[in-house]
Amino acid sequence: MREVILCFLAEPTDVNFGGKVHGGNLMRWIDQAGYACASGWSGSYCVTACVGGIAFEKPVAIGDLVEVRARIALTGNTSMHIAVDVFSRGLRNADWKRTTHCLIVFVAVDETGRPRAIPAWLPATDEDRLLADYAREMKAQSARVEAERTRWLASMQAVMGGDPDCR
Repeated sequence: MREVILCFLAEPTDVNFGGKVHGGNLMRWIDQAGYACASGWSGSYCVTACVGGIAFEKPVAIGDLVEVRARIALTGNTSMHIAVDVFSRGLRNADWKRTTHCLIVFVAVDETGRPRAIPAWLPATDEDRLLADYAREMKAQSARVEAERTRWLASMQAVMGGDPDCR
């Protein structure tokens, strides 16, 4: 399964202090749709390895219908980049607006929790190729961010002594 669409109704229990849907709820729905897509594609249990570039573009109102669209953007040997877009609309309105976008990396794992091989996905259309190119560029940027994160944590450990996260 290359694409999954989940729908939710934004309920009053989803509200944040500003009266809109809490970003954490949107993130949970994004992870659920991404997991369903990754698991469906790989045929196995998958774990979230990274969520990158999440952008909350517009708020989601309580009472809106929310559609979370997840699709394969790029596959590796054991990992899948899943592009996720969130759209919402009022129940009396036919116009969907994109509210959130991100790219999630999932890794397929076996019964012992070790990464396992997955089927390759090959782009078939111009849109697919653009999406795969986007995922490759985001993957390269992610590698640069991770290198900087590792450098920063090492420097903090040297300055503060021990593990700076355990204070």
